[in-house]
Amino acid sequence: MTRLQSFGVAAAALMLLANAAHATGDKANGRTLVYTCNGCHGIPGTYNAYPQYPVPKIAGQNEQYIISALHEYKSGDRTHPTMMAQAQSLSDQEIEDIAAYLSSIAAK
Repeated sequence: MTRLQSFGVAAAALMLLANAAHATGDKANGRTLVYTCNGCHGIPGTYNAYPQYPVPKIAGQNEQYIISALHEYKSGDRTHPTMMAQAQSLSDQEIEDIAAYLSSIAAK
């Protein structure tokens, strides 16, 4: 096998692995679950009270980023009291559902 063929096989294998690691969230359930998220993340111009900074918009965000961020809030690796409380109330499947829905809608 030539070097170019080996590279092609390796690239194809990596793509298959990446697809296998892709979240398997239920967008319909995610749409229901993000109801509480919209209270902060869905209102244009919303700022955190203290310290004051803009609340990130999460519509259209990368699916894996949302999953990672919510797991980090859940474990305490990211610290924001409101986000930690919200994430701790979610199952792993609910996190995937939320990520699937949010990543599927257009950023505003």
